[in-house]
This record gives sequence, C-alpha cells and structure tokens, in this order.
Amino acid sequence: MAQHYVGTWDEFSDGEPKIVDVKGRSVGIYKISGKLHAILNYCPHQGASLCKGPVTSWVTSPLPGQFVYEQEGEIVRCPWHHWEFDIKTGGLVVDHKVRTKTYEVFVEKFDLSVEQGNVYIEM
Repeated sequence: MAQHYVGTWDEFSDGEPKIVDVKGRSVGIYKISGKLHAILNYCPHQGASLCKGPVTSWVTSPLPGQFVYEQEGEIVRCPWHHWEFDIKTGGLVVDHKVRTKTYEVFVEKFDLSVEQGNVYIEM
C-alpha cells in the first residue's frame, strides 16, 4: 500500500466531505470530532455517488412518538435510495455485512501545526 497526498488539514470541514480522486477511485474524506475518515464514493446497492448524499444522524425510536438521534454527523445517506452508512466503519447501519470500502487517513505534521499538516490516504 502507498500513501497518496489529498490536501492539508485546514481544507477539511466538519460535516462536509471532500471528494478526491486517488488512483482512479473517487473517495470521500470526512472530518468527524477532529479525526479524518475516508470511504469509497460508491454505494454498493446500485452504484450512486454515496458521498454526495447528506450527512445525518442515526435515528432510533424506543417508543411510538419518541426519537433518539445517535451518531450525529457520522452517517451518510445515499442520494438515490437513502441507504445509510456509518462513515467511520463503512457499514450499512441496518446490516453491517453490507459495506462500502474504508481507507486509512494520516496527517503528517512534522514541525508544522495540525492546521498546516499534510493529509494522506493509504491505498
């Protein structure tokens, strides 16, 4: 596996993916709680650009009329058929056997501040 440069830390925003092309693959990189996560920009259901869907929460309902919002800002919803994937793991939230590919993301700081650090994806 090799590391590929995808930008600097300050180019990534909470809640907004940065979609990059790495070795011919479209990848969405998300900043969640100060950490970067990368997933393949491809929905395994029917091939939609997964990372163009909204970033949302997982909503559960313990009782009728009650809603609980979990994993806020950690779920991406496919823009075509609304399948929801956990950005951190790549797993479909209702069936973790169905997944989209995830990638390791590294920030190279050396003597730089985090804001100036270079970001690499391993592929």
